[in-house]
Amino acid sequence: MRVPVSQRPESHSRFSAEMMKSVRVFSVHLLGLYLIFFRDQTECCSDVGSLPLKPTISHLEAVSDKQSLVVSWLRNQGAAENDIYEVQISRNEKDNIIYTRNVSASAGDSAEYSWTWVSDLPLECVDHSVRIRSFCNRSVPSPWSNWNTNDGEKIKDKRIKIFPSQRVLREGSTAMFCCVPPAGVNITSITFNNKPYPLMTIDSKVKAISVSDLKIPTLLIKKLLLTCTGSSGKNSTWNFVSFPPQKPRNLSCATSDMKNITCKWNSDRKRDPFDHNKQNYTLHIRNSDQAPVICKPSSCNFSAVENLQEYNIHLVVKDQLGEETETYSFNISERVLPVLEWDKVNPGMMDAFLSWSVQGIQMNLFCQVETNSGSITELICNSVSDLCTFKLEHLQPNTRYSTSVRCSVNGRLWGEWTKSIFFTTCPLVTLDLWRKIQPLSDSDDRRVTLLWNPHIAGGGATPVNIRSYKLKWSQGGQTWTELKDGGQNQTDVFIGAGRCDVSIEAVLQTGSFVRANITIPQKDVADFLPSKRRLSSSSAGGFNLSWDEQSSVTCGYTIEWCILGSPKPCTLKWIKVPKGKHTLFLPAGRRYLFNIYGCSEDGHTLLEIQTGYSQELNSVQSPSLKESARTTSSSITLEWFYDEDDPAQPAFITGYLVTVQEVGPETRLGQTKNLFNVSVADPRQKFVTIEGLQQQQEYICSVSALTNKGPGFPASITIRTRTNYLSHTAKILTAALILLGCIVLLWPRRKLLKNGLREIFIYPTGMNIKPPEIDSFLYETDQKLQNQKVEECISCDIEILNIEPLLHETTTLGDPDFTNAPYAPGSRSSLSSVQLQSVYCPQSAIVFCDGPTHQQMTSVTNRSYLSTNVENPSEPQEATFSDITSTFEPSDCLQESCVVIYGYI
Repeated sequence: MRVPVSQRPESHSRFSAEMMKSVRVFSVHLLGLYLIFFRDQTECCSDVGSLPLKPTISHLEAVSDKQSLVVSWLRNQGAAENDIYEVQISRNEKDNIIYTRNVSASAGDSAEYSWTWVSDLPLECVDHSVRIRSFCNRSVPSPWSNWNTNDGEKIKDKRIKIFPSQRVLREGSTAMFCCVPPAGVNITSITFNNKPYPLMTIDSKVKAISVSDLKIPTLLIKKLLLTCTGSSGKNSTWNFVSFPPQKPRNLSCATSDMKNITCKWNSDRKRDPFDHNKQNYTLHIRNSDQAPVICKPSSCNFSAVENLQEYNIHLVVKDQLGEETETYSFNISERVLPVLEWDKVNPGMMDAFLSWSVQGIQMNLFCQVETNSGSITELICNSVSDLCTFKLEHLQPNTRYSTSVRCSVNGRLWGEWTKSIFFTTCPLVTLDLWRKIQPLSDSDDRRVTLLWNPHIAGGGATPVNIRSYKLKWSQGGQTWTELKDGGQNQTDVFIGAGRCDVSIEAVLQTGSFVRANITIPQKDVADFLPSKRRLSSSSAGGFNLSWDEQSSVTCGYTIEWCILGSPKPCTLKWIKVPKGKHTLFLPAGRRYLFNIYGCSEDGHTLLEIQTGYSQELNSVQSPSLKESARTTSSSITLEWFYDEDDPAQPAFITGYLVTVQEVGPETRLGQTKNLFNVSVADPRQKFVTIEGLQQQQEYICSVSALTNKGPGFPASITIRTRTNYLSHTAKILTAALILLGCIVLLWPRRKLLKNGLREIFIYPTGMNIKPPEIDSFLYETDQKLQNQKVEECISCDIEILNIEPLLHETTTLGDPDFTNAPYAPGSRSSLSSVQLQSVYCPQSAIVFCDGPTHQQMTSVTNRSYLSTNVENPSEPQEATFSDITSTFEPSDCLQESCVVIYGYI
């Protein structure tokens, strides 16, 4: 600190002047003493233009690590509490004012004011001077005090000094770093973490840089390197960045024995172990005279104060960057945390007995027991007596568990959970027992196959070894016992016709077992006849079983099933359903046979038999056709062999489909001709007769089994129908009778007919036309009519007309209605067909003859086979025969020229 020294007078005149000045000053001081001692102390200013007294700085202290100056000055007598002081701070030179501020300082009962100023530049870099003055009643200023100076660092060696150095800086702040060189050395650069920054000139020698937003280094070494380079060399130093202390959170205190108190808290931010900003934790009990307690970073332990129930504590956290505090009050009797210690755990099969003790206190406690399954059970424990005990229930056998416990005095503040203790429950083996009864021939005895499945309940914490099975059955007052090997799961016993009680139990090396019992009912001739039903699989790929509930059933139902159609032997399976439930869903395989039994005191009774497929397919086997089929001229009788109940079938057989197709040229080309179907609805009927067929015709007959998904693979055979000789005989006789009738009728006019025929068959020269032959015409017409299909059936008109002199004109065949219209010579009419509307198809050859007087018709009959148009091809078809008559009557036109025009359409 600099103290100004008065200069001595160099001459006598000056000495005289100084003496006069001293007298004036002395006089002023005397006046001030008068004002102080003889006037009101609340007055600081004279009534007539006097100035306030000049303040005096009594103390100037530099706090280097905080870069702050603490200024203290004496309070003048008579100064008021509302007085204002103006503070000025200069850097390096007195006239370099860097800070000016009016402050209102309160000294309280003290006679000294104090004020602190924080510098942005380290105080070691240059000199900093302070002066003050006061304002009386906030208006009249006093003279300035003398300058008080805090000297900067003076370099005595040749090394460059750096400030700050080895100091903890606040994270996120802006810091200034300076380099103070020795005399004659210039600073050329300053780097921060090897990064150069722009230089700031503080004075002629001192240089500085400013770094903003300081970060905590993420490296293991939490240091920041600062290097100053000058004309004589360079120097480096380290600094650190940290964060200020955090305010303690969740401060709470408790005791476990009413003798020792533990307080705990946590902070919002964890501090790195390599952080150089070390913190100090101190706990003060304000309402006691105990000394402060030095604490750990997150907890504090101290002894309870005798006869003190209410505690008011004050926790202080302090480090180089600041200070934080927290307060907390509590009643020690309400902050009890019981400490527990395990005694033992005794596990059972589905429960466990726990016991523990409470340390330090004896009172009724609320306790909680938790298992690793997450369940928590509460209980009340009286630790005054001895141990706390609890039975842990609803556990799984052969399962590993862990449990822990904690207690509370009031149910609000709970102690710590004890360390988990592990235990394993005992194994449990149950047996699912079933039977299959087979009567013996020529005897009332029965063979009972006992089947059982062992179930190890719970988990698999420890392996379970079944050493053997103990089998016992009794009938008629006698009891038999056998031991079976542990790897066996079925055996046969022979019993009589009466009721038999059977039981079986597993013999274990360690653990428990549950005995299984079953009753074999007595053999009864009038057994209950079970109902039978077919099932359909559901969309979920299984069977929804349902059955009628029986009032006689008292102990549930048992469903046994077997997968049919498998190359391996059927493995019997079963499942038991409790009473009151009469539906069940089972996953599907292929074909299943389900037997549903009802349980009562007298044993199990078969109630229903249900068969079903998981998924029905249409790829069923083809039937086997008999080669020797019975045939007639119009029917075929087919017979075949088929096992509709074969378990290997992939679907239920619902009937058969018989397909009949006529063999012809179109069939060889892949076309369908006269194809119709016949369905057989009864799957047990294995024959069918197809009627209404043509004689002497080949047919392809196919038979396939029907399922709900459609027909399966067909079996085919080719069969020819027989010849109908009776029909041929009737045709011959008909033709003979017609011929005989014509001869009889025409014989008297044979000469006239002969002349007329000569005129008819005289044609112009050059025309090669043969006379029509009626027999050939009738034969061809008959053949064509027999080969006609229903849809091809049309009419055929034959006209015999008078011929005009123009012999080269002809008349065409026409519609039958043409007879009702006048004839125009030389006109042409197209042929039209007659639509078939019934089973009868008319085909006729009609001869017309125009004459001057009348017309006569001669009838020609043609017997032809016609098929019936069947709506449903699956039903048997019938064959219909019809007579086709052609009429031709010669008229009196023999005297005129006639011509016969015939044709077949």
